[in-house]
Amino acid sequence: MNAAWLPLTTLLTSLLAAVVIFTLPENARRLRTSANLLAAVGKIILVGLMAVRVSAGHEDTFSFQIVGNVDFVLRADALGVMFAGLSSLLWLCTTVYAIGYLEGSANRKRFFGFFSLCVASTLGIALAGNLFTFLIFYEMLTLSTYPLVVHAGTQKALDAGRIYLRYTLSAGVVLLLGAVLLYALTGEHSFSSEAGLGNYLADHRGLLLLIFALLVGGLAVKAAMVPLHGWLPRAMVAPAPVSALLHAVAVVKAGAFGILRVIYDLYGIELSVELGVTTALAVMASITIIYGSLRALAQQELKPRLAFSTISQVSYVVLGVSLFGPFGTIGALAHLLHQGLMKVTLFFCAGNYAEELGVHRIDEMDGAGRRMPLTSLAFTIGALGMIGLPPLAGFITKWYLGVGAVQAQMYWVVAVLVASSSLNAMYFLPILHRLWFRTGPAHGQGQWPKEQRLGRLETHGWLLWPMVFTALASLGAGLLAGLPFSPLDWASRVAYGEYLP
Repeated sequence: MNAAWLPLTTLLTSLLAAVVIFTLPENARRLRTSANLLAAVGKIILVGLMAVRVSAGHEDTFSFQIVGNVDFVLRADALGVMFAGLSSLLWLCTTVYAIGYLEGSANRKRFFGFFSLCVASTLGIALAGNLFTFLIFYEMLTLSTYPLVVHAGTQKALDAGRIYLRYTLSAGVVLLLGAVLLYALTGEHSFSSEAGLGNYLADHRGLLLLIFALLVGGLAVKAAMVPLHGWLPRAMVAPAPVSALLHAVAVVKAGAFGILRVIYDLYGIELSVELGVTTALAVMASITIIYGSLRALAQQELKPRLAFSTISQVSYVVLGVSLFGPFGTIGALAHLLHQGLMKVTLFFCAGNYAEELGVHRIDEMDGAGRRMPLTSLAFTIGALGMIGLPPLAGFITKWYLGVGAVQAQMYWVVAVLVASSSLNAMYFLPILHRLWFRTGPAHGQGQWPKEQRLGRLETHGWLLWPMVFTALASLGAGLLAGLPFSPLDWASRVAYGEYLP
């Protein structure tokens, strides 16, 4: 039985929340909070139902014809539900965090309205059943995140917003051109047509390579791959909840997810390997991984360091996709979830340090572990996970990627992983040393830039508990990786059941 209503209802949850929030008056704080939380919880329940149905072998599809052979299609397949699960879970956490973070600030109606539209766009990307539907939500994501980037309204924020639009709208044009050429060649955009593209290899090899370059090039902008990454560090002028959304849930992940769709659901991994594009993609991803780590090492402010870390870490997904074999695929898919949990935790922590202590620079963090122990412990879990220490989630990713590289006989990738982990340690461990082993204002040495007491604990509960949850989830994703429905288990289901049977 095809429950076509399920993917559509799940999408409408966020869209209706946005409509309700936009119609509420600015001072309707309780109603706005209730609408946000009700929609977020409802979406988690609906995505959970889709996950249960997918695990039982069902792929629920909603579709209607737009014109000719162009259809609007929502499909709940294993990969889409995995990404939808990440976005729905982290949307709830980020919503709770944003409610506390923006307490008393201006333009909250505008913020939370576009916030809901952003998550609806991400969910549409996750559940898109063809490239046409994907394009609609991909552009919708660009337009809905722009008001969040420029939310502060400062000249710096407006400049960052212009750069963001310049990059992402140009990427959308490139992606659209690739989609038009693909449709002209094949007459369809379905994400289940990889078997058919191989029929065009003999006569249209050059055109297939061009289409692949256009599609992946357009997606690589949002995935922040070098040299198309310039918008991401500048977007750090946005509030901490927006930074968390950009890096862990929405924009950057949408680009990486799109590359997964192109390789596995449009071209197919066998055709991609035969065309020789996977090796080029692995080289690009490796350059991005090392470059992002080196730039992170040079940053003296916390959020820019985390931003360049994201540039490096998200390319692990692309690197895993480029490795022909089940282990590389599992590593890529698992990292899509693992990196989201770890990175959202780190940005929550950065926001807490800024709000409670006025700390933005790394050299201002001395002794903060004593003043804010839960925040600092959560930051430690996220940082060590990014480095790849066992038994945290990041170790699972790097282990599978390393084994996948050996399986694919791409031994140089192992060297890239080792170099990246070493650089991760070089830019995260000094922060942990400052937090826990340096004396500072918490020990009576000087004062914080702007200390305030936001709650009875180390900070306001709305800021504290989402961070604690995501930190524990990061820890659990590594410790409990062998359990059913863990990120690793779901990634394995996708890899073996759908892509590499």
